[in-house]
Amino acid sequence: MEVHFGSENLLILNVILAFMMFGVSLSLTGDDFRRVVQRPDAPIVGLLAQFVLLPAATCLTTWWFEVDAELALGMILVASCPGGSFSNIMTWLGRGNVAVSVSMTAVSSLAAMVMTPFNFSLYGWINPHTRPILTDIQLDSLEILMLVVLVLGLPLVIGMAVGKAFPAFARGAQKPMRYITLLVLLLFVGVAFGNNVDVFLATADRIVGLVVFQNLLALGLGAFAAGFTGLPRADRRAITMEVGIQNSGLGLAILFTFFPDESGMILIAAFWGVWHLVSGLVLAGIWSRRTARREAQAAEAAGSTHGNSRGEP
Repeated sequence: MEVHFGSENLLILNVILAFMMFGVSLSLTGDDFRRVVQRPDAPIVGLLAQFVLLPAATCLTTWWFEVDAELALGMILVASCPGGSFSNIMTWLGRGNVAVSVSMTAVSSLAAMVMTPFNFSLYGWINPHTRPILTDIQLDSLEILMLVVLVLGLPLVIGMAVGKAFPAFARGAQKPMRYITLLVLLLFVGVAFGNNVDVFLATADRIVGLVVFQNLLALGLGAFAAGFTGLPRADRRAITMEVGIQNSGLGLAILFTFFPDESGMILIAAFWGVWHLVSGLVLAGIWSRRTARREAQAAEAAGSTHGNSRGEP
């Protein structure tokens, strides 16, 4: 089955991704990178889960369960992408450590310029079911690297420079840009789905389950890695979101550039772009309610203790 997506659509997608990265990086400063050096424990744990555990686990599970090669390779590509740019917002909504989330976003976006093409090529080759696709296409990792630099690296550098030169503009524009580009991206994905609804319906029984499973795997690996190393609750939440919210838009850009005929891979990445926002918002809501409940209980206990200390009944 053929996915209907022209070269003009690819240009629009790349522009959207670049603007999203630009909006995120407006608030980034050199301090965010220095913070990683000074207190590297949480970012390092998160980055290991992001670029080591998730791609390896995805490769092994798709191999073990003999997932269709095209769908498996799409899952490996999504797992090879960095954290999504809206993980910071999800972390904030879920009462997590936003500083850790921002630091991870900054470092993972830079690391992705090397790690995304490397992991995709490595684990796509390790899985014997997906290896023939890579062999037939003879993928050039350097070409993927250049694409990632253009849609992630360059906007990140420009955004940081603009944020430093015009701090008032950065403070005012950052959040509106994030929400606007999110809406535009969702609209873009919605239109793309609408143009290919017959292709999606024909494969939805497999795609939906695989995406939900992989997203739960990503969230679980992030939570496990952070919990295993004994990090504070707020840091654990940030890492969980950073690993569970993938930059599937980057995956789509890579797919439409290098794999335009692989409809299964494209639909995996496209559905990821919708589903991880749903799961992230649900998880953030649960965390927020739990924190509010604990704060209310603590305030009630403090009030009771204060009252007893004054001899009140």
